[in-house]
Amino acid sequence: MKFSNLLILWYLQNKRDLPWRETINPYKIWLSEIILQQTRVDQGMSYYYKFVEKYPTVEALAKASEEAILKDWQGLGYYSRARNLHFSAKHIVNKLKGEFPTTYSEIIKLKGVGDYTASAIASISFHEPTAVVDGNVYRVLSRYFGISTPINSSQGIKEFKAKAQQLIDEEQPGIFNQAVMEFGARQCKPQSPNCSDCVLNKECVALITNNIKKLPVKEKKIKIRKRYFNYLVFKTPSNKTILEKRTSGIWKNMYQFPLIECDKELSRNELLKNELFTPYSNGLLSIQLFNSKTIIHKLSHQHIFTKFWIVEVDAINDIDLDWKELAKYPVSKLIDNFLTEYNDN
Repeated sequence: MKFSNLLILWYLQNKRDLPWRETINPYKIWLSEIILQQTRVDQGMSYYYKFVEKYPTVEALAKASEEAILKDWQGLGYYSRARNLHFSAKHIVNKLKGEFPTTYSEIIKLKGVGDYTASAIASISFHEPTAVVDGNVYRVLSRYFGISTPINSSQGIKEFKAKAQQLIDEEQPGIFNQAVMEFGARQCKPQSPNCSDCVLNKECVALITNNIKKLPVKEKKIKIRKRYFNYLVFKTPSNKTILEKRTSGIWKNMYQFPLIECDKELSRNELLKNELFTPYSNGLLSIQLFNSKTIIHKLSHQHIFTKFWIVEVDAINDIDLDWKELAKYPVSKLIDNFLTEYNDN
């Protein structure tokens, strides 16, 4: 098919030199695909190298503690990816005798693996003609074929998957899948696509009808939830503090300073009067707001309005973690940024 042939030819001439393209090892392909979910290539590259070096096999990853995995993942965000990666590694080792599943239908059963990731691994590592559909693929197909079905609708998901499956080169499915993704990332970009120098421009419906900026179509975004966090950064005269482990929600199983979450921003006096602060009030020497401006930490569906309160107290039994030990614990980017700034002062 002309579309597939043109894309593959373009890819072979223009593809980036990326480490996961030098292998068909399913473990490494899986690792790269999980890292690159919600992550740019330039940001994910160093993490890929770190994980391949530290955990060269699925057995090595399975043997590691979840806390170690989360610490190594720190800064990438979407930490459920790391937890699922670790869970599935243990499943492969313990239940599948260390043998990575070899078909789409088996790969997709792994925790944290969806249609896209299963298709990528199956096609690249095992030559199975299963088409990938990600943001890049949606963009290329919607523009080239003039498809206005919303890409985040149930109908759109089915329609684009069927179209991609129809187009895939069954003789070289892995190459085709990488080609269409690369084309969307580098040529048919979201903003300012290079249409004048495009191998598909003669038959691109969006270009012909001047609808490049209108495609792909996406349904209205989910309403952003606002949350208000007050972190209590305890310090004793001997530099002891407290960290707590989150047990649910965002940043599950990662560590944080004691947290008071409210439905609005709190002033210093309001915080001191808050009933959730009472258990921490014993031995209070002083409390100061560290950040002069509220920090707004933006996640995909929520914005977290954050204040870090430096709470100086006398020595208390529960406050027994040495400040120098904080670096050992996996924390969110929000807390990591605070620690960097605080320690630099």
